[in-house]
Amino acid sequence: MLGSRTDLHIFDAGSVNGTHYCNEILLPYVRLFRGAMGLQFLFMDDDAPCPRTVAAEQLLESGDIERMDWPARSPDLNPIELLWDFLFRRLAARTLPPVTIRELRLALQDEWAAMPQQLIDTLIFSMGRRCETCLAVRGNHIPYLRPDVSC
Repeated sequence: MLGSRTDLHIFDAGSVNGTHYCNEILLPYVRLFRGAMGLQFLFMDDDAPCPRTVAAEQLLESGDIERMDWPARSPDLNPIELLWDFLFRRLAARTLPPVTIRELRLALQDEWAAMPQQLIDTLIFSMGRRCETCLAVRGNHIPYLRPDVSC
């Protein structure tokens, strides 16, 4: 979100399913932010299966959480894709890349914490431009439109 972020959440237990998503993302993070932000809160997720389970839908409805309408398979528009790209580039640039799951987890957490907040904010502010570009090409693929942020 603008001006802040949570710690990077890494799921411990196998595949992410609707139950894990509800218990580890929606309840501790999304509901908390919705309560803090009030009616101006708009939740953006993706079209992955776990956020679309009946349990997730019910939890969002019960918390009066409005979900942003979002086209399926739209990585060009989703700013989180650029943040993942940033993380992967930073991991690849390490002199000693992680070789174990534990090392990977720690490296991801370190790089997430070191990510400039300006990058996150710039990506959020770029949403209008991304949507306009998508409309101009009638929903076809658009370039990722990388923001000018020194990393």
